[in-house]
Amino acid sequence: MEAAQTDLHSPKGCCQGAITNATHPKSPSRPKLVSSLLFAGVMMFSHLGSTAVVSFVLIRAAAAQNPYDASLLGPQNAPSGAPSSDDDLLGNDLLAENLPGEDLLGGDLTGGDLSGDDLLGGQASPNDDLLGQNLLGGDALGDDLLGGGAASDDPLAGMGSSEPIKPKAPKKSNQPSPTDPHVGLWTEGSYPSADTCRACHPKHYDEWSASSHAYATLSPMFHRFEQAITELTQGTVGVFCMRCHSPVATQLQIPRTVSMLDQPAVAREGVTCIACHRINEHYGRSNGDRRIEPGDIHAPVGSGGHGHGLYEALEKAGKYKLKTHESQTGAGQKIHNGSFFFEPLTKTDVCVSCHQVAVHPGIWLEVVHGQYRAGPASKRGVSCQDCHMGAVPGKDLGYEECHMAELGGKPYGKPSKHSNHTFWGPGYSIAHPGVFPHNPKAKKYSPRQWLTFDDRAGWGTKTFEDNVPQGTYFPEPWEEADDRIDARKVIDENIAKAERKRGVAAMTLESAAKVSAPVFYTTPRIGVPLRVGYRVDNASDGHNLPTGSLGAQPQLWLNAVLIDPTGRRVWETGYLDSNADLADMHSVDVAQGRVPRDKGLFNLQTKFLINNVRGTDREAALPLNYSLDQLVFLRPGAVPVSVLNHPPLIRMEAHSIAPLDHRMAKYTIPASAFRVPGSYRLSVRMRSRTEPMYFMRLVGSTPDMMRRMNENMIDICHSSHTFEVR
Repeated sequence: MEAAQTDLHSPKGCCQGAITNATHPKSPSRPKLVSSLLFAGVMMFSHLGSTAVVSFVLIRAAAAQNPYDASLLGPQNAPSGAPSSDDDLLGNDLLAENLPGEDLLGGDLTGGDLSGDDLLGGQASPNDDLLGQNLLGGDALGDDLLGGGAASDDPLAGMGSSEPIKPKAPKKSNQPSPTDPHVGLWTEGSYPSADTCRACHPKHYDEWSASSHAYATLSPMFHRFEQAITELTQGTVGVFCMRCHSPVATQLQIPRTVSMLDQPAVAREGVTCIACHRINEHYGRSNGDRRIEPGDIHAPVGSGGHGHGLYEALEKAGKYKLKTHESQTGAGQKIHNGSFFFEPLTKTDVCVSCHQVAVHPGIWLEVVHGQYRAGPASKRGVSCQDCHMGAVPGKDLGYEECHMAELGGKPYGKPSKHSNHTFWGPGYSIAHPGVFPHNPKAKKYSPRQWLTFDDRAGWGTKTFEDNVPQGTYFPEPWEEADDRIDARKVIDENIAKAERKRGVAAMTLESAAKVSAPVFYTTPRIGVPLRVGYRVDNASDGHNLPTGSLGAQPQLWLNAVLIDPTGRRVWETGYLDSNADLADMHSVDVAQGRVPRDKGLFNLQTKFLINNVRGTDREAALPLNYSLDQLVFLRPGAVPVSVLNHPPLIRMEAHSIAPLDHRMAKYTIPASAFRVPGSYRLSVRMRSRTEPMYFMRLVGSTPDMMRRMNENMIDICHSSHTFEVR
């Protein structure tokens, strides 16, 4: 599919008016309802209350010393045509193997449906229409859901290929490199990398390296999302998204024509060390606006303390062999020569500029800080940091104590309060494991080289290297087995770190989400419908469940299944269709009558509702009065938001649970499920996915991106209840 291969930073993406896949030639058979949902356009980003339309231009360097000069990054050096999918951070579509499914109560968080089916196997061409055809193969539910056999088809069948792709040799190009080889040196002197900070703060770096902050710029989904918005709004979105996701790149005024893969390391680090520790102003609810103070590694940094330990070390700089100024020669450990107390770092104030964000024409897209300020935790003096940087994921249970720095490879000073820089949260990575998590050992190869490393095919493993398939092509720099073996060590290390991060993401979710034992409203009997319910509690007093970026529409839903005495699955809710979508009104399978709509679906996802002036509200992936505007661009709202309490024609359909509140998930299991007497088992779990599939297709995500999104899905709150039916 052409749209799935769009370069996130190509000039083509800066001026097109619609996403390619919205007009795919294979799509006429698509139902009108689903088509209208998928045509629904774009998040209209700008400052809240803005009175001017932002014209999009490629931002050029303002300062003469900025290496991102027009002569260096002009159109002549920008990629052209249909770019390679290498910029997806996912490498090739390397989906050779099916992953084994796991039982509901097993330890594998990536398991399939509740009956243990494999969610992630199958075959399909990556060129299939992701919007209209049944790309992923099969009827997700198999036999009659309520009375027949258990479903056996793979909801994601076809996401991968059963054979490893043999990439073609890259064509030689005479085009100059789009970046100056000296850019890294220049940026290090003004915007030091987190890898530089690692010398003194290895523990902080290790925690941060797999965090969502470190992932902000490397996320393939972010780039697809941002590219789609840019295209649909004719570029009038400007740099709104990048201000939070890549603050250094924003401040460097790096044009969008420069791929993230070719930017300096510090720009790829997303919310890196200096994004929080080199600011000296309180910005508040400023929609991502902040200024990083330029300076080399020796420049002062802001902290939540008064730097007594630092100044004690500086007094003994000779003893510890510390270099406090760039002019110093010889061996020694570089260190910043000053520190200043920055009060916002000790409060929620430092979080608000990126975690309470308004989009045009007045929708609060990032709402977590507003929910927090209105909740019990704020009233009792608990900060964001207490739960998201404390010792226990998601819990206000104090902080770990440890040495704050290492000098000469040895712990320095007395143990003190340590703020964990994992930034506990529910997110997980779908990027290539050679690119993320950040790993100093990976610097031997460029990001583009890592994306050509086929981690799924087993390159570098003993099994693969002892039996290399005949004719296998290895691109540079992977021709030699020793290089592949060395790279595999980095890959394995990163995969293990990403899995640990996903594990604490599950812990963070389970610190808040609680699902009760089933409540029976009627007595179970043969041939009689059964009414049953689950109480779902938000045990956290910090903010809603779920919260965060509502534009990304994270999904958190209940998946319950009934198993009869013969072991068959006779009823289920929260199941996935053949495209891995929930069986709601966004499901193509439901619209085409291939699977029944999940009438009892309990989904806490927040969605957009639009009405396009007339007619009833309808759900849309993104809010845009598409049928009214031939040319989409950002403009001020015609009616003051304060009058309606929400923007005209658009509102949020919130389903999240407020702090310390609960909701009941009530189901009616049909009589056809109870055909034989005996012991029945009702099992339930809560599932978390950071993006819905229909949204990923809308923005042109690749099949491999969707596969990784689903294989990393987080399951929590498992329980099973057995009862007798007579």
